Amino acid sequence: MGDDQTPLEKKRRSDEPLTPPWVAALKELSLREEQIQADHSPLFTNTSGQPVVYFEKGRLSKKGLTLRVGVLLSGGQAAGGHNVITGLYDGIKKIDSKSTLVGFLGGPGGLVDHKYQELTENILAEYRNTGGFDLIGSGRTKIETEEQFKASLKVCEQLKLDGLVIIGGDDSNTNAAFLAEFFVKNGCSTKVIGVPKTIDGDVKNPFVEISFGFDTASKTYSEMIGNIERDAISAKKYYHFIKLMGRSASHIALECALQTHPNVTLIGEEIAAEQKTLSQVTEEIAGVIESRSKQGRDYGVVLIPEGVIEFIPEIKALIAELNVESRVERLSSSAQTTFKLLPKEVQQQLLLDRDPHGNVQVSHVATEQLLIHTVKEALKKRGFSGKFNPIAHFLGYEGRSAFPSHFDANYCYALGHVASALIAGGRTGYMCFISNLAQGVAAWKGGGVPLTALLGVEKRKGKDKWVIRKALVDLKGAPFQHFSSQREKWKVQDHYRFPGPIQFYGPAEICQQITISLELEAQLTRGVS
Repeated sequence: MGDDQTPLEKKRRSDEPLTPPWVAALKELSLREEQIQADHSPLFTNTSGQPVVYFEKGRLSKKGLTLRVGVLLSGGQAAGGHNVITGLYDGIKKIDSKSTLVGFLGGPGGLVDHKYQELTENILAEYRNTGGFDLIGSGRTKIETEEQFKASLKVCEQLKLDGLVIIGGDDSNTNAAFLAEFFVKNGCSTKVIGVPKTIDGDVKNPFVEISFGFDTASKTYSEMIGNIERDAISAKKYYHFIKLMGRSASHIALECALQTHPNVTLIGEEIAAEQKTLSQVTEEIAGVIESRSKQGRDYGVVLIPEGVIEFIPEIKALIAELNVESRVERLSSSAQTTFKLLPKEVQQQLLLDRDPHGNVQVSHVATEQLLIHTVKEALKKRGFSGKFNPIAHFLGYEGRSAFPSHFDANYCYALGHVASALIAGGRTGYMCFISNLAQGVAAWKGGGVPLTALLGVEKRKGKDKWVIRKALVDLKGAPFQHFSSQREKWKVQDHYRFPGPIQFYGPAEICQQITISLELEAQLTRGVS
């Protein structure tokens, strides 16, 4: 890589993440158990009913416990994945210097097909604190068939792995739950551990406060939105409709709204709760545009979550039918009516190739273009006399493989150590977590929650399947409530906020910032108004 490295790359690779005290004393930990109430699927007879475990002082493993561990990256990129791997490597080396880490190439498919690479210090040195998943690559293979499960078990046994760490989102951790169950059922000693990854922020539960990658992605997008807002108030003639990545939940849109104070932000979960139609959503945006125009402001910024159309009742119903039947003429009459009202471009996008679950690829639907189209029509009907010059944007891949923020770099490095400790402690079928994230690295606490406690039933390809439940925006939660209390004044007046780029060096209050959502949730927990 040599001359291809920028000064920032070189500096970040040599930086050491901040770590909580227990990381340095990994071998001096033990696992404290705490039983929890949870419903379990009858599919998990061997791994259900396990306790949550927390780290505390004690003795994690016997002296000389040499570990062989495999790791794979699954699904879309999220900043910090490389630090999970380097944290895992450093963790098993702390437990025993002779421990070995292998990386499966190309995601779960590398596990099934026995494609791997031993990861050494020399290899990992090039990837510390860097973004992307290019160290070993990722993939979206779903380990679902009996043949795939058997092949995975055979590979783990041939490599004599004590542990397998799956770094991924809800679907990937669902895979981890099924693999853990299959391994135990078939006498395989390899322990399976999941790590919560997704920029969407929807791998979240009472134990996992935030998935890694969300912090970096939301800050990256917020910088761009702030730049666009600055351009809007400078040019004073454009409306920017910005679609933000986030497959189902609106966490990214909400956090970016808190960071940048745009004029309109759609929250899919709110639209669903209030059963707002496409016409109602359109009229609300048109109303803001008209009110701003009366004050001489023919410009503005609208944030749109990627998956918002799935929350609009009539379109949600249409997509649900299209997920089962792709021929329009076979849809119900109401679904056909909705389909025919959509612009031709959107109709075509709804009929594109399906995702790995057989569902409509919502990310391919230009929701921002759809809303521009419907808003134009609404303004015409209103007899709008102002100017409406819309520009469409999609902020997506830009946020997935950025240099991880300090938070994500530190968080992921610690998560890798949690995974190593859970394997050394003989645990399987667990998801890593770190709590107290808003209180500073020194206060972070590590542990593991059983994957079976996070499972629920979801419709996939028209059938019920057990999966890790997605966490949607809580409309009663502190982040949304704060947003709701402020957005009216953001609509007509210009209260734009400009976060600027992620900072890696300088005052701690700038470099060590956490997301506003996490801070608001922490304040609620601490009873701060």
